[in-house]
Amino acid sequence: MAESRSSPSRRHAAAGVLAGGAFFAVGWLTATLIDPPAAPHAALGAAVVDLTPPWLKDFAIATFGTADKAVLFVVLGIVALALAAVTGILAGRRRPLGVGAVLALAAVCALAAASRPDTTQYAIVPTGLGAVGGIAGLLLVLGAIERDISSGPARRTFLRTATAVGATAALITVAGSALSRTRTSVQAARRSIDLPDPVDPAPPVPAAAQVDLDEMPEFVSPNDTFYRIDTALSVPQVDPHEWELRVYGLVDQEVRLSYAELADSALVEALVTLTCVSNAVGGTLAGNATWLGLPVRDVLARAGVQDSADMVLSRSADGWTASTPLEALTDDRDALLAIGMNGEPLPTEHGFPVRLVVPGLYGYVSATKWVTELKVTRFADDEGYWTPRGWAERGPIKTASRVDVPRTGATVPAGVVTLGGTAWAQQRGITRVQVQIDDGPWIDADLAADAGIDSWRQWSFTWTDATPGDHAVRCRAWDDQEPQTAERAAPAPDGASGYHVVSLKVE
Repeated sequence: MAESRSSPSRRHAAAGVLAGGAFFAVGWLTATLIDPPAAPHAALGAAVVDLTPPWLKDFAIATFGTADKAVLFVVLGIVALALAAVTGILAGRRRPLGVGAVLALAAVCALAAASRPDTTQYAIVPTGLGAVGGIAGLLLVLGAIERDISSGPARRTFLRTATAVGATAALITVAGSALSRTRTSVQAARRSIDLPDPVDPAPPVPAAAQVDLDEMPEFVSPNDTFYRIDTALSVPQVDPHEWELRVYGLVDQEVRLSYAELADSALVEALVTLTCVSNAVGGTLAGNATWLGLPVRDVLARAGVQDSADMVLSRSADGWTASTPLEALTDDRDALLAIGMNGEPLPTEHGFPVRLVVPGLYGYVSATKWVTELKVTRFADDEGYWTPRGWAERGPIKTASRVDVPRTGATVPAGVVTLGGTAWAQQRGITRVQVQIDDGPWIDADLAADAGIDSWRQWSFTWTDATPGDHAVRCRAWDDQEPQTAERAAPAPDGASGYHVVSLKVE
């Protein structure tokens, strides 16, 4: 019986998928041994993030929130599977085409790895060995397909070979994953750290700062649920024993600071709310924490900032940069080189061993995680990561408020309904919040206790005459100068604005 034309094509596509799996598996295991950031999938993913246009990044965060990286990996995986299948079909027609496609993928991944600031001189080795594994897997399975076709309808050779190649790739992947967990000493180093006592501790958080309503966010955000938005697809693993901060540029003298020296300095605590510029009106990309660190102004004073400077370009271990106005790092605000978060060493995903915390500025111009450099410079001479991608040069946080409970779309009983929410205006403080039901008058809400101008503030409101039907509830806040603007604006280029509105059904 002659084989159908579609059956070999399906097997050729499977050969390509298996070859792709072998390529990435061998590359990952090799990278784990010699240069983890150079793993082909990590380098390729990082390059995609860097090349993503701002509008697409905004869409991803608005749609998927903090799951944006997981979604990106899924999308890349689907695309990779499709391309691998096409590669196998091409190789089934002409083997040089399939081999060339694997080599082209290897060249792209090698270029991406070599261009990363956190890889070593061996960055192309994982991709090179991955290409060897991918081509070997491809040729093995193609040979098995040809032998099956020549011997008749039986497919035992193909099935045995495909199973062997797939199982080998899976075992290599498991080995790479296990080795990556055992080889890193960063988590062990983090667990061994005892944070020093601050010379200037933060005042205790008033118990009355928390609004006591079901589903209200915690006033101090737990570390494990604190929002995370950054460009790092894999969390940088920075050993505190090897970490060093370099301060240079328009300074009188270069300063280098080790982790031990930083931890032994006069550290202070501060309760600071961080906010992502991508946070939509009413969004959850904001978090409140107590940070322990050294004021950045102390380090800059050691270096001696020259009069011509007006910006500090901070750099992460993975190469990401932020351009922070100099005055935000040298005035009396609690801009910190932070090593602690809510009483424990920084979690790795939040910047361990050291990150920047700057009250009053959106994270894209201030909140550099895994920070390794502070370059004192000028806005006219340097740009941070997001500025050339269309975001504003400076990013002061806008006054904002939201309704946290009930959630939009909720059904509540008629009569008395209690609402709760959160407002923030870092460096200015929240002095008033008002609530409007439908098109009625604005009525003052009850403010919870104030924990400082850099911390968000919760509020509650008792709606005493909720009548059956559909209703719109909106809120607005005042800082120490003026009310938040009603003008609707998208996050790009300098932060969202407008009133948060929730829709409720009263029964």
